[in-house]
Amino acid sequence: MQNEVKPKAAVAIIGAGLAGLSCANRLQTLGFQVQVYEKSRGPSGRMSTRHGESWSVDHGAQYFTARDPAFIEILNTWIEAGVVAKWQPRLSVYEGGQWRESNSSERRYVGVPAMNSPGQFLAKNISIEFNQTIDKIYQQNGKWLLHSLENGDITQSFDYLVLAIPTPQSSALAKLVDHSTEATCSSVNMQGCWTVMARFSEKISMPFDAAFINNEIISWISRNNSKPGRTGQETWTIHANPQWSQQWIELDQDEASRLILESAKKLGLNCQNAEISIHRWRYASGAINTEMGCILNKDTNLGLCGDWLNGGRVEGAWLSGYQLASAIHISATFNP
Repeated sequence: MQNEVKPKAAVAIIGAGLAGLSCANRLQTLGFQVQVYEKSRGPSGRMSTRHGESWSVDHGAQYFTARDPAFIEILNTWIEAGVVAKWQPRLSVYEGGQWRESNSSERRYVGVPAMNSPGQFLAKNISIEFNQTIDKIYQQNGKWLLHSLENGDITQSFDYLVLAIPTPQSSALAKLVDHSTEATCSSVNMQGCWTVMARFSEKISMPFDAAFINNEIISWISRNNSKPGRTGQETWTIHANPQWSQQWIELDQDEASRLILESAKKLGLNCQNAEISIHRWRYASGAINTEMGCILNKDTNLGLCGDWLNGGRVEGAWLSGYQLASAIHISATFNP
């Protein structure tokens, strides 16, 4: 029948970060058949948590805020489900060699018991294939076909394809099949982030739970155990600033760790007796100046979503995926 989505239009989504999961949930609600492919072992992307024996630490996004009514609505469902809670840390700022208490009144939220909990909650009812690196995409007879680095050609074909991955990865996949996305992708300057995780055998005394650091190698320090629902060993997350991280993105891990820990020690966090892990986020931050929200090429049925298209925040990632799903629904309804 006209003006209805054709039965079970199939959508492939590459990336199970918050944007991809948001898009998948919305599309599934709207009656689409959805299949998600994710190169990692689990969902949530940069809303990520590292686990070990008797310890865990959020080493990606540290918290998020909520301003948009649609996101506030989904946030409330997460709170009711017990996978998100408000975080009220003792917050400090370091600038010009001086410490001061933060006067920010912004409401901050975190996943419970870990930052990846909302993503895992969203992923519960979605078909996701993990450890699948999609390295080629192409169209045949109006359908999208995918190739996996691990398993070769994927037999299923799709009516729509969504790239819910950082812009350099989106550009690399799309450039041979859809030149319209190139200009937008190339306008985004994604920056990396070196992240150090420090585990202590006992609680250490610091005058803050989290701190913004300005004009130093590091930009953020946070005591993971100050967040609601955290148990186990005392752990701290230290993020290097994006500009320094990008400049030294190819640095040896041990050397990056040494420089970051030297900076932390200067600020009062001595990690000499801590167990240290380090992670390099190659694509951690960056967004286009104009908030496009999402991209859908109706000629090729190729869509792009992610925080980089919508302000660079967790909320922006969720909204980007949600908006793209709505755009696909409209496109499928009026152009069956």
